[in-house]
Amino acid sequence: MSQTMERPGANAPVVNGRRPSGRPWPIEMFSTAIGKKWVMAVTGIALMGFLFAHMVGNAKMFLGATEYNHYAEALKELLVPIMPPNYVLWGMRLGLATFLILHIVSAASLTQMNKRARPMKYQSSRDYIAANFASRSMRWTGVIMFLFIVFHLANLTWGAWVPGYVKPDVYGNVVANFNQWPIALIYIAANVAIGIHLFHGAWSMFQSLGLNNPRYNGVRRGFAAGFAGLVAGVNCLFPIMVLAGVVH
Repeated sequence: MSQTMERPGANAPVVNGRRPSGRPWPIEMFSTAIGKKWVMAVTGIALMGFLFAHMVGNAKMFLGATEYNHYAEALKELLVPIMPPNYVLWGMRLGLATFLILHIVSAASLTQMNKRARPMKYQSSRDYIAANFASRSMRWTGVIMFLFIVFHLANLTWGAWVPGYVKPDVYGNVVANFNQWPIALIYIAANVAIGIHLFHGAWSMFQSLGLNNPRYNGVRRGFAAGFAGLVAGVNCLFPIMVLAGVVH
């Protein structure tokens, strides 16, 4: 009776043309383009929620120093006395940092996968504009957003480049900061880039989640444009109103 030698794992089931790697399911899923797109979409939704909440909270600046400083202090007191002061705030910051890292890693990995899948560049300028404008603008606006986050933390959280910085007086710090033309222009330019990034991100996340239907493209575009315009527009108002002397 003859015996045949078989490779280990030769009879293992094949899923989508790939054999199981033995890695945990989340890691296996993330190794695929679909998995990376899902991570980008889900983390993008979380970051969009933060940007919207951050914008609404900052809008209290128009109510005056008392309201704005009270809002800033209330963030430190979230769930007190159940949790010690600042614990929930730092937990939210760490969660947002995790979402941001996953978003960036997914975007970079997808870019590399696309380059390997399409080594040849587009042959015509028309194809280049149609196929690459969104992805290339997302890449550069994403870089601008990351650099702006670092600048924003150093600027208004740690007091760099803020004349007469006094930590408890958040309102006074913001006004003193935006009274400087170069700083105000940095914030305005950065928020324009954020608006562009949000527009493309809000538009494409539906497709990444498999919610792509030509009948709803108008709604998708309207939502993307409205959300991006609202967040970027209100954020740009803060330095503009300070420079104009409306907020002082």
